[in-house]
Amino acid sequence: LMENASRAFLDAVRKSMRQIRRTIGATVVNPALLTAAEKLQYEGYLRREETNAAVLALWQDGVPIKQIVRRTGHHRMTVRRIVRGERGDVFRPRQSSLEAHLPWLDAQWDAGARNASALWRALRMSGFQGSVRVVLEWATRRRRAERTDASSLARVPSARTIARLMTIGRDNLTKAETVAIAAIESGVPTLVEAREIVADFHAMIRTKRAELLSSWIERASSSLIASLANGVRRDEAAVHAAIISTWSNGQTEGQITRLKLVKRQMYGRGKIDLLQARLIGAQL
Repeated sequence: LMENASRAFLDAVRKSMRQIRRTIGATVVNPALLTAAEKLQYEGYLRREETNAAVLALWQDGVPIKQIVRRTGHHRMTVRRIVRGERGDVFRPRQSSLEAHLPWLDAQWDAGARNASALWRALRMSGFQGSVRVVLEWATRRRRAERTDASSLARVPSARTIARLMTIGRDNLTKAETVAIAAIESGVPTLVEAREIVADFHAMIRTKRAELLSSWIERASSSLIASLANGVRRDEAAVHAAIISTWSNGQTEGQITRLKLVKRQMYGRGKIDLLQARLIGAQL
């Protein structure tokens, strides 16, 4: 029964794959899920935000920049950047001489001009004073970004992988897996509901609380695992007996697994006489 419930959840994931593909890219990273290095950057951002708020409060009260520098102890250029609104980003980008030319470069790149040296020569004609290396680095970053975007779209986890990641503990997931599952849970709430219904079914079997079966069927009938609920309803008496019964086919399934393991270990030599000698004869 528990295996059938797990298969039903896998089928629910497969039904939701189109919706999952639409939502898995639109992800907002939770600061609690950042790596150690990213946490340091985020903590620095929070400290900058506190500094920005203090400087802006003084500026809005009419305090001149020179007085703000004396009161806060920050550099004059830092105070000026805060007043101009230049320190509001989480990850501060490195200032580049290409800033003024980026719209033109983006337009040329989208039009198919991918030769960095040619782009640099055209920029020189318009007054750009930087070296060709600056444009080469910009072009390299653009190519890497495009390859990364293409590979991320092609690496959407399979339905089986998503079902596994959604049913194991969060402590066993990597940061990327955690972010992906968080995006799926926020974008496909019906899948989260199906997971909870399957988990309740497993708990009902483990605790042998057969009196919850009827209410569980009604709840599951309107979810993504309605097919499982319909099957349980057709054999409700048998499922009820399986939940409360002390008998189990676990011993049979265990012996079948052992038999398959021994047969595969013999690389095609597992005829009936050899299997009998290894399994039955070994127990005598």
